[in-house]
Amino acid sequence: MQMAKVIGMVTSTVKVKEIKGITLLVIQPCNSKHVAFGQAIVAADTFGAGVGEYVFYSKSKEGAMNLPIPTACVDAGITGIIDSVYRKV
Repeated sequence: MQMAKVIGMVTSTVKVKEIKGITLLVIQPCNSKHVAFGQAIVAADTFGAGVGEYVFYSKSKEGAMNLPIPTACVDAGITGIIDSVYRKV
């Protein structure tokens, strides 16, 4: 799992049937200090995350495991919403 910030939403009127009704979010990967890195990606969300929230996500086959149809065609999926990050310094 990796950490990311939700920075937007995707609207799609036509989708494959396996992800119909699933929210698609634009997420920006970041580290535990909330510093962004890499390019933003689109991830499927079944948890109800919103813009501005930090989430965990998985890529590849694992990204679809939380979907109603775990063999759905997605490259990334939200696996949880982060409430807080504790770093021991």
